[in-house]
Amino acid sequence: MLRTSTTANFRFVAQLGLATAALMFGLIVLGSIVRTTGSGLACPDWPLCHGKLIPPLQFNVLVEWFHRLVALLVSTMLAVIVGTVFARRPLRRRLGWLAGFSVAALVLQILLGAFTVWKLLAPAFVSAHLAVALLLFSALLVLTLRAGREADGPAGAPGPHPAGLAPLLGVAAALVYAQAVLGGAVSSSGASLACRDWPTCNGQWFPPLEGLVGLQMAHRWGAYLLTAYLGFVAWRARAAADPLLASGGGMLLALTLGQIVLGVCNIFLGIQVWLSALHLANAAGMLALAIAMTFRALSLRAPSARPAPEAAS
Repeated sequence: MLRTSTTANFRFVAQLGLATAALMFGLIVLGSIVRTTGSGLACPDWPLCHGKLIPPLQFNVLVEWFHRLVALLVSTMLAVIVGTVFARRPLRRRLGWLAGFSVAALVLQILLGAFTVWKLLAPAFVSAHLAVALLLFSALLVLTLRAGREADGPAGAPGPHPAGLAPLLGVAAALVYAQAVLGGAVSSSGASLACRDWPTCNGQWFPPLEGLVGLQMAHRWGAYLLTAYLGFVAWRARAAADPLLASGGGMLLALTLGQIVLGVCNIFLGIQVWLSALHLANAAGMLALAIAMTFRALSLRAPSARPAPEAAS
């Protein structure tokens, strides 16, 4: 009975964690809409909006207010998760550090959101706000995956996967995160259109790496290097016996190529609201897939070695 209750608690945390991570994904994309619609200071105060809980019914004000409302929902759901984890010893032993880290990231994210308003959308605070949002999203994903594994038991491997695949995937997740944060810095600093063409930059293949142009080129070259690395990861993952790992590498590479296409469209079409939101959504999706694949590779058990009949006899 005790084991059944503990399993149910882990499953509850996994299900609520998945819902919270999905809502956090939407919050990240909504943050892009806030920025591209110029709604970041539509509520000039914090935590209220124009001194009210229910603000004036104006488009930009409602965009920012809805962003804050979703953030409140994420905070509430995470509070329930953390309360459940720390109230039960088996959950606390397995998930306590992840829950604590998530709370710390959430508190920092809330403070950065406030400072983003108080400091009038200073690029450093806007970039840090996105960086911590992606970090919190990652922590929620790992918490969800860990709780799900505890509820269902360790995954059994259908066969071995290539040596070193888990570290390769971990590095891939870190690189995707770094590239997404760099993209946020490009956006918040106004460097998105520092180069008006592609693949050259203002007609130059190797422009001076100064100011906004330098930041834009760093993001471009980062994308090229990331694509090459993920191509190698996809090639290595194909040899995995686990079908999810074998197909996940190719899917991650396809998302990366799609991300480059979206980035190029951003240059030629200008910073469209829907396009910018899709660009960030795809980046968050890449991060989620890389984290899930890393967790999968680490969780799969190696086949148990059994002695051959001759050896046993």
